[in-house]
Amino acid sequence: MSVSNSSNRRRFATPNCLSDWLKPRLASDSFASWGVKPGTKNVHNLWLEISQGETSLADSTPPIRTVNVVTVRVIGKNSRVLVESHQELSDGTVRSRHRPLSEKMKPDESPESAVLRAVREELGSVAGGEVRIVPGSYREKVEERYSASYPGLPARYVLYSVDAIVDGLPDGDFCTEEAEEYGESEEKKVADQAVTVRKHFWTWVSPDTVEL
Repeated sequence: MSVSNSSNRRRFATPNCLSDWLKPRLASDSFASWGVKPGTKNVHNLWLEISQGETSLADSTPPIRTVNVVTVRVIGKNSRVLVESHQELSDGTVRSRHRPLSEKMKPDESPESAVLRAVREELGSVAGGEVRIVPGSYREKVEERYSASYPGLPARYVLYSVDAIVDGLPDGDFCTEEAEEYGESEEKKVADQAVTVRKHFWTWVSPDTVEL
């Protein structure tokens, strides 16, 4: 099964073009807080999401951001679940998370492929073993809420979640570092101005404390 994320898609040549398009469609105080309020992202982040096909914007006031997201409940010893407790961002701030491993999906990417990519990108520096999706654990739902990353921008999250077992992970708390994603492309120049995640901090928790 693949998930299409290409309908109703707008393209913007530069982050400035996107900014000019957003300004009359968003409350000025909300838009001004992007990348300034601790834990938020900026317009360069949103431009990268759109250019990579991870996000689409509806032409409305305010625009609605639609994102397909895969969420992976990694199951460890004694049925504990791995969650990201917090992140260290490139601007020096720390963002609280308490969420299972999650990743925005690429256009036409299947949930199964997204699971493997998410584990490789987020946990690959410490996990070298097999990834096994638990049969019958697949769930799908839609959530609509305002984005914490982009204040004032309503979001529609299409969530695909699974349970998985990942061999080779530490039994205790651990940290992973974010690898650079864009190489020497034009996106790399924009990414240098975006608010990015530098480090992920992981911990094991009781399954009844984790919401999907």
